[in-house]
Amino acid sequence: IRKMVADLCLPITIVGVTTERNSEGLALSSRNGYLSANELALAPAIFKALQNVATAIQQGNDFDSTLEQTQQRLNKQGFKVDYLALCRESDLKPATADDDKLVVLVAAFLGSARLIDNLPFPLNRTTD
Repeated sequence: IRKMVADLCLPITIVGVTTERNSEGLALSSRNGYLSANELALAPAIFKALQNVATAIQQGNDFDSTLEQTQQRLNKQGFKVDYLALCRESDLKPATADDDKLVVLVAAFLGSARLIDNLPFPLNRTTD
């Protein structure tokens, strides 16, 4: 949206805010009301998966295999992953090793609820 506003020279200021989360990390959303008690207990795993992706990528793990393993793990936990993607934060194009600001995005069904979440992070790879 920021890119579109800039490209179109619109007199609009975009003010981003952090995602509000409950104590377990689940993004607060009206969609959470569609979750059963068991699903609500499982739902925070989606944000934990995003955190794990960010850590793995920062440690130098391969983008594609990290996303594939994470998707498989989420599906085994009971999610039905719609998409899991690693993108450049600036324009949401697919991320490359040359990018420095990334975002991992997910949409997954848990029961009848389609949960969406994202986690921006810098690609400041750590070395041992």
